Amino acid sequence: MKNVLIISLMLGASFGTFAQTGMSYHGKKISDKGAMPATQLATKMGEKDKMSAKVEGTVESVCKVKGCWMNVVTGNGQVMRVSFKDYGFFVPKDIVGKTVVLEGTAETTTTPVSELRHYAQDAGKSKEDIEKITEPEKALTFVADGVIVKK
Repeated sequence: MKNVLIISLMLGASFGTFAQTGMSYHGKKISDKGAMPATQLATKMGEKDKMSAKVEGTVESVCKVKGCWMNVVTGNGQVMRVSFKDYGFFVPKDIVGKTVVLEGTAETTTTPVSELRHYAQDAGKSKEDIEKITEPEKALTFVADGVIVKK
């Protein structure tokens, strides 16, 4: 009985320690050390089409279906679509407005109309809003290996 009590206390202490960090980890376990603000990513990329990066930013929207993508604010009213490596993990659907740290690959891509419409549908946009999407979009995107959600 004494051993059960000791194990219970140890487990409780470990859960308390996790709760105090105020962070949840998704995908590859990463740290927030050395992350650049999302607002600086485009400048850091310069003329590169692709680069490895660690970025910190604010979540603007999340896939309402299962958390399979999110948009992170990059400044000047722009957002960066974030997907997850090999569709191997998801993020919580209730993190809009929270700060996240992403580690992975930033890339300048062109997203076709069909994919943009799919994202709009996942985000819960109206049929009218979805039908207004008629042009492909060239934008900064990010494939994350790991994500930290700060609470």
